[in-house]
Amino acid sequence: MLQRVTSIMRLILIKFLFIGFLSLTQTGCSTLSNLFSGDSASSEDEYVGWDVGKFRNEAKAALDAGSYEKAVKLYEAIQTRYPFGEGSSQAELDLAYAYYKAGKYEESVATADRFIKMNPRSVGVDYALYLKGLSNYNRDIGFIDRFLPTDTAQRDQSKAQTSYNNFKELVERFPSSKYTPDAKLRMIAVRNNLAMHEVHIARYYMKRKAYVAAASRASGVVEHYQSTPAVPYALEVMQEAYNNLGMTDLAQDASRVYELNYPNGPPVVEHKDATFSHQVWDFIGLEK
Repeated sequence: MLQRVTSIMRLILIKFLFIGFLSLTQTGCSTLSNLFSGDSASSEDEYVGWDVGKFRNEAKAALDAGSYEKAVKLYEAIQTRYPFGEGSSQAELDLAYAYYKAGKYEESVATADRFIKMNPRSVGVDYALYLKGLSNYNRDIGFIDRFLPTDTAQRDQSKAQTSYNNFKELVERFPSSKYTPDAKLRMIAVRNNLAMHEVHIARYYMKRKAYVAAASRASGVVEHYQSTPAVPYALEVMQEAYNNLGMTDLAQDASRVYELNYPNGPPVVEHKDATFSHQVWDFIGLEK
């Protein structure tokens, strides 16, 4: 009997606690709703009497001052209030740039894409492609990458490949654009990273004794990424893989190519051997 009473009391207590939790949740949601509606109202009050020129001047001033979130907010307001006004296309490009500077890369790419679709013959298409390339180039670069000696070649390269394609389209469609020289340099950097990424994959296969897959991946680097710093490292993998497979002739061919082209070793020091800090980071092994 006592046990039954205890169970009933426990159920009643749980119900009271649950009702109390619901009450607190509703109160919190109401408070947040009031808070956000208050913010919205204050924002509306702030813009009372503003014309499109005022918005543009304030947005440009925010960009120049490095207040990128504020600039985004103002350019978004222009897009909402004056979607078809004079200079709306330029405002969209400015918004894409503000997104990029604010680190909102997906929004920047989407806005640049929208500009290109709506203004396919505009003189700003080259700039929109450039922004797409920059945003995809930086999309996977986080806090750690900016301040610590990480090896980005060991990461997923899908965004890097997309960035390369963006820059390639810019270079091919607008060879005389003022953004093309920088795009070409970035294409070289991305291509080098893509090549080294393939070497890392080949080494991964080597560690797991998947020698056929390792040799195939490494030979792909030699074939498709000629003149990149990754080639000598790919040749080293090929030598080791072919020796383990008993294909001595192919191993010797890879060795001859290596000795002929890199008698003093790889011309570019690999990331993990570049500095002491790089060696420490690689030793930790967070990227492996």
